[in-house]
Amino acid sequence: GSLVAAVLAHSGRLDKEDLGTRIGRLSRRGEVCNMINKKYNEFLPSMQSAEDLVSKVDGLSSNIDLLKAGIENEVQQDLNVAVAEFTELKQQLERDTLVLSILKKLQEFDAAIKDYNTALLEKKYVTAAQQLEKARSSLKMLESRKGFELKILKALGTELTVQTQNMLYHLGEEWQKLAVWKLPPSKESSSLESVMHSELHLRTVPSKEEEIAGPPVASVLQAFAVLGELHTKLKIFGQLLLKYILKPLISYPSLQPFTEEQSDVFILRFKSEEPNLDHSSPMEVFYKIQLVFEVLHKYLLNVPLVQPAEDKKECRVTLAELLGDMIWEELSDCLIQNCLVNSIPTNSSKLEQYIEVIKSTEEFEKALKNMHFLKGDTTDLLEYARNVNSHFANKKCQDVIVAARNLMTSEIHNTVKITPDSCGALPRLPDPATGDHLKVEKTSKLLHNDMVNLENETKLSQYTFSLPTCRISSSVEKLMELAYQTLLEATASTDQCCIQLFYSVRNIFQLFYDVVPTYHKENLQKLPQLAAIHHNNCMYIAHHLLTLGHQFRYRLTNILCDGAATFVDLVPGFRRLGMECFLAQMRVQKGEILERLSSARNFSNMDDEENYCAANKAIRQVLHQLKRLGKVWQDVLPVNVYCKAMGTLLNTALSEIIARIAALEDISAEDADRLYSLCRTMVEEGPQVFIPLPEEDKNKKYQEEVPVYVQKWMTFKELMIILQANLQEIVDQWADGKGPLAAEFSAAEVKSLIRALFQNTERRAAALAKIK
Repeated sequence: GSLVAAVLAHSGRLDKEDLGTRIGRLSRRGEVCNMINKKYNEFLPSMQSAEDLVSKVDGLSSNIDLLKAGIENEVQQDLNVAVAEFTELKQQLERDTLVLSILKKLQEFDAAIKDYNTALLEKKYVTAAQQLEKARSSLKMLESRKGFELKILKALGTELTVQTQNMLYHLGEEWQKLAVWKLPPSKESSSLESVMHSELHLRTVPSKEEEIAGPPVASVLQAFAVLGELHTKLKIFGQLLLKYILKPLISYPSLQPFTEEQSDVFILRFKSEEPNLDHSSPMEVFYKIQLVFEVLHKYLLNVPLVQPAEDKKECRVTLAELLGDMIWEELSDCLIQNCLVNSIPTNSSKLEQYIEVIKSTEEFEKALKNMHFLKGDTTDLLEYARNVNSHFANKKCQDVIVAARNLMTSEIHNTVKITPDSCGALPRLPDPATGDHLKVEKTSKLLHNDMVNLENETKLSQYTFSLPTCRISSSVEKLMELAYQTLLEATASTDQCCIQLFYSVRNIFQLFYDVVPTYHKENLQKLPQLAAIHHNNCMYIAHHLLTLGHQFRYRLTNILCDGAATFVDLVPGFRRLGMECFLAQMRVQKGEILERLSSARNFSNMDDEENYCAANKAIRQVLHQLKRLGKVWQDVLPVNVYCKAMGTLLNTALSEIIARIAALEDISAEDADRLYSLCRTMVEEGPQVFIPLPEEDKNKKYQEEVPVYVQKWMTFKELMIILQANLQEIVDQWADGKGPLAAEFSAAEVKSLIRALFQNTERRAAALAKIK
């Protein structure tokens, strides 16, 4: 320390205080060194122990390496050999186990076939069938072994198929003994006479050989069930039962089931009785069908069977249940279509009597359920019977539409005469309800007390709103009767039925609108009389449609009483339908008239005999056509329509003649005489076409009123006057534009005729000057 202090002092860097501090630090360092020496002395033995351990570990590691090398070189090889031997032994064990199981299944198959043959010889059919199924199960197990195929399996499969078919053959023979069908030839199976030859024989007493094996029916059928063939066999039996026994009993009212029991067989056959009606009542049909099922249940169907299910659990059923599942749907459809449909009442008054049918249907189904033929609560058959109101409405509507269409497609020319006095065969409606009567009476009293009588002394005729006398098709009259009867039926029906019937009546008229013009199109175009009758038919229907809804308004269901019960919307369509048809016929007749007049050679050069003959022929043809039409429409069209139609056609002819003559530029005196002669023929014979009534004396009135219906009649007569008059007479007829000639012809037309008739002279010029 003194040495260090001397050095520091010598260096001049430290003062006295720094020197003291340094000395203190050095003292502490000495203490630390002492502690380190002490710890080192303590650590040195531990270090020597660790070094000893390291040397031992190195020795052990060397030994482990030597041991590992020994294992890898010697033990691993022995171990690989042992594993390979174990794997080979395991595979051999699996093969031996598989072979053992296959041999076991082969032994089971062989045993099952032997037991099957023994049971078959003893006619133990159920046991034989079970053994066959056991053999089949063993064969399936053998075939399911993948990678292990035996050639013998194919032979075993063939043997199993042969034995199964052999078993089915024996069972089929036994089944044919139990239930024997005697059927008519297939070509004659649809007639009643052939059905009479159908018989079913059921064996009732087993033979002594089979008494030990139990009831033959149960044995045979259970064997079929075990083999899975019962469904096929029973389906064939069910179809024969339907075709030759059940359906004929439903379809032929005269057919009755007849049973005969002999010593060892029960025979079911038919006998024929004279039917009272075209269709059997449901009660009679149910009785006959029930009798057949009772016989089958007693001798065949009441057999309990064990049916294999999909979940491998067996379920017990009876043969009746299986047969019922197969044929009930088809049988119930046949009962509905051929029995219950025909029993639906055609009149609402008979609906109450239908309760007997519903009860009979319930009892029929209950009997079938007791025989286990049916299961469940309600079937389609009973639902159909209970829903009679809906079926009644549907059937009634269908019958109404079919009847209406038949009337529409019948001949139009069969007619009846309608007069304002004729009431026809329309039904008499019932009196209004009491409530309506009271309302009307109360209202009338108030009006009588509070209002002055404003009634006019002059009253309208009772025929004011009546349809005029005419002829209509008898089919249309029947159609209207059908509409009234249907609406009358609706008033006594349920609300739903009432609505259906009401709209069926509307459908009748809409169907008429669509069907008649199309169905009778060709005749309506060719035959004038049919066109007139169709016109009357449409007007007759429209006349009734005006008030048809009003007449039944307060007698129908409330839903229809709010304004829906109307037919007024159909009236314009029917009127238009009748008018269009008749106007089309009028156009045809006008065309024929103009075509005939076109052969008159424009009425020119009448001094030529050939031209005159052609014109005369044309006039005669037109008159003949009009007379023929007058005869055809006589007593068919209403008088006013008849006169307007004939007047229009005659007016067409006169207008054409006037136009042709007025267009002539030169008319000689001889031409004028001959033209006058032709015109006189028209004037004399034209009125004779007006014969609307069969009574000749009554037609005179209408013949005298020709100017009313023929617009150009007076014009035509004025033309005749011009053809025979001189210039002065023509001027007098004109009378300064105020005479009769001026009322029919224009000044230009008169001047043209004067120029054609007279030569160019001063007198003609003076006359022309006065025509203005």
